[in-house]
Amino acid sequence: MKSIAIQIIVFFLIFQFLSFIKQIDMLSTDTSMASEQFVLETTIGQTVSLTPTKKTVLYFFAPWCSVCHASIGNLQAVYEKNPHIDVIAIGLDFIEQEEVDRFVSRHQLTFPVAYGNESIKKAYKVLGYPSYYIIDEQNTVISKSMGYSTEIGLYIRSL
Repeated sequence: MKSIAIQIIVFFLIFQFLSFIKQIDMLSTDTSMASEQFVLETTIGQTVSLTPTKKTVLYFFAPWCSVCHASIGNLQAVYEKNPHIDVIAIGLDFIEQEEVDRFVSRHQLTFPVAYGNESIKKAYKVLGYPSYYIIDEQNTVISKSMGYSTEIGLYIRSL
């Protein structure tokens, strides 16, 4: 039993270390995005601004990403249960917009999903999928993450 506990602790520490390494090249917390004025078209033909008026989760995904498919339900749950938090998903690295549309339809997403581009990817330093940024009302990064995140993990980051 002691051996299993040690293995679990070692695995957890390695996982945390690798997560930290992946996130080094992301935007740092306290980065102001005030100079970035992105307005994107959504999958329903409207536009959405990436300049939030309240705390917002920006979720960058690729429609072919299996981890994105696995974690998007957690983001939908956060959106449905927390009206004080906005959610905007931005699809990247797709060939045709229909790929993003199918992703949205498959997961029955009710928050805005926008078609991203290379300038968005570069500005937000998206290097892997999914990548999350929590942006506050002053358009400042307050939290970041890359990879799978649970519903509770997303909620805690947004506090």
